[in-house]
Amino acid sequence: MDRAQKAESIESLKGVFADAGSVVVAHNLGLTVAEMEDLRGRLRKEGGAFKVVKNRLALKALEAEEGSDYHGLFKGPVGIAYAENPGTAAKVATEFAKANDRFKIIGGFMGETVVDTKGVEALSKLPTLDEVRGQLIGLLNAPATKIAGVLQAPAGQLARVFNAYATKEAA
Repeated sequence: MDRAQKAESIESLKGVFADAGSVVVAHNLGLTVAEMEDLRGRLRKEGGAFKVVKNRLALKALEAEEGSDYHGLFKGPVGIAYAENPGTAAKVATEFAKANDRFKIIGGFMGETVVDTKGVEALSKLPTLDEVRGQLIGLLNAPATKIAGVLQAPAGQLARVFNAYATKEAA
């Protein structure tokens, strides 16, 4: 890589880190091409991506000072899984790591907050933004449905009483 390519790669990584809700860093040594494509396909389906990165370029893109928490993440052959939704990359990477022994999650970060493997696992268990929206809409809809049922019940009872009187007079 020449200097211009490195600068371009650093700028690309800066954009990735700025736009990502969370980034998961993992060792990917020994993964086959098919396994990497499987991981990339899973992430792409959820709106994320996986990229193999050079450690020094990633640290320069993060503007990490020597000895910072980021330096513990970027050692050895690593790749990053990222997505706009904070839980997506963690969820897909954790599921993939459970099924594949050669894919080991080292940690991750959300903005300035660096988390370890347990932090990534906890993040993967959180509901996604769409799931939270669905739950919120369900909670907001439930009282309206109950109110409609309560308001409708007396009218139904009244209609049954009128029907009973009508059938009684007809008989």
